[in-house]
Amino acid sequence: MGWVKDWNTKAACRGADPDDLFVQGAAQNRAKAVCGGCPVRAECLADALDSRVEFGVWGGMTERERRALLRRRPQVTSWRRLLATAKAAYEVESAATAARRAARGGPAARPVEQVEPVGPVEPAPVIGAA
Repeated sequence: MGWVKDWNTKAACRGADPDDLFVQGAAQNRAKAVCGGCPVRAECLADALDSRVEFGVWGGMTERERRALLRRRPQVTSWRRLLATAKAAYEVESAATAARRAARGGPAARPVEQVEPVGPVEPAPVIGAA
């Protein structure tokens, strides 16, 4: 997919009520769940980190998580460059893995039922639902 410059037009939260993304406490987990499958999560996070956005959930991270990351990695001058490089490497590795599986005669990806869940699997909450 590559790096998406107009990420906000493709974000999973683009139709969400902004009040649901600028929340505190347990409500942050609901906001972060929206980011889980977002195709532009890295772009969103990079923008928030580079711009030092102080409030809200961006790229699946709360303001507290972003502040902690910025403190741990003060040497990073461009989160966009760092995350774009990581995303490109991931996409290359994913393509190589799919090619190896196909060469062995297997599916490009494992069927979902073969993937072991890490913990209890719960459906993602819908933002704005009561």
